[in-house]
Amino acid sequence: MSRIIGAETTGRAEIRFQGKTAAFWTVTLMLAAAVMLSGTGQLMQYGGNVELVTKLGYPLYILTILGLWKVLGAVALVVPGFPRLKEWVHAGIFFLMTGAALSHAFANDYGDYGFHIMLPLFYAALNIASWMLRPKNRKL
Repeated sequence: MSRIIGAETTGRAEIRFQGKTAAFWTVTLMLAAAVMLSGTGQLMQYGGNVELVTKLGYPLYILTILGLWKVLGAVALVVPGFPRLKEWVHAGIFFLMTGAALSHAFANDYGDYGFHIMLPLFYAALNIASWMLRPKNRKL
């Protein structure tokens, strides 16, 4: 009888582990894609990036700095290994996104329906979810 209970417990643990792994990769790939696209747009000064940065009062060279950091961070999130680097990337994305939301709030630049504040905060939440769901081999 203990064998049946033990087998059942093992089966449940494997399903939970696979579900957590799938959730981690889904959230992490969404985050990495969003950060990569945002960073690429900033590096290329594409779309409304120039107007947005100018409206907030930042110099244009900040687009190059932030864009480069975002692209490198997105790559670091998905490459295997380097758990300490991934910790730094998660911290950087959190500070970057909350700083973006605060910059828009302080500049009274909320966008339509608060989009300029809600989107960075959504990415910060996605970042926290990715960090919390990370597997043991990605923890320090």
